[in-house]
Amino acid sequence: MARYFLEIAYEGANYSGWQIQPNAQTVQNTLDTALSALLSESIRSVGCGRTDSGVHASQFFLHFDTLSAPPSELVYRLNKMLPNDISVFRLIPVADNAHARYDATYRAYNYFIHFDKNPFLRYHSFFFPWTPLDMQSMQTALEMLAHFNDFKAFEKKNDAKTSLCNIFKTALIYDEIQGRMQIHIAANRFLRGMVRRIVGTLLWVGKGKISLLEFENALAKGKSFKITITAPPQALSLCEVRYSYI
Repeated sequence: MARYFLEIAYEGANYSGWQIQPNAQTVQNTLDTALSALLSESIRSVGCGRTDSGVHASQFFLHFDTLSAPPSELVYRLNKMLPNDISVFRLIPVADNAHARYDATYRAYNYFIHFDKNPFLRYHSFFFPWTPLDMQSMQTALEMLAHFNDFKAFEKKNDAKTSLCNIFKTALIYDEIQGRMQIHIAANRFLRGMVRRIVGTLLWVGKGKISLLEFENALAKGKSFKITITAPPQALSLCEVRYSYI
């Protein structure tokens, strides 16, 4: 039995997330079906995370175990078998105890927002027409995240064993001419739906519905915000995952 990582990317619009679910098409189910057919054995992969329905990934890793020696052209053959919204980049031999989820030390997400209606962005960006926004307050709130490591304020009830996360990097990029915004957040781990809840809260900060003091106090005390909004999934993309041995 040998273990391998696959580096892939996918557009999530046609899938109910990464994780296998009953009576739903998921990225994991699609990959496992193709791998099982190609290797002539039952394959059950393990992903580096659990993206929600509609969420995309420009970089994603999974691991799987196989009794067979993968063919040298496995990446090419998988790409021919898979639908156009899933791409395989490389096959990586790893140690038997390597784990795509637990060994990841760095994960980064991008969230895209546009302020003028555009039909070509609807599957990859959140149309938010309620401008103007206080960009400086949003930037300040985003930068606050790096000063905390407990994000219970963004946790769904009883959703995780721990709400501790280490934020490595944040960025807010605003293109006034194009009327678009990108929010980038990188951490060692994220709570389920955490990035979308952060984005939603930042937008309320930008609209003046939540003050910077309220934002800071909620993080410090681990309490829910008085107004909550979870930004929609289609604008979120997992963009980078790191391991110490890849």
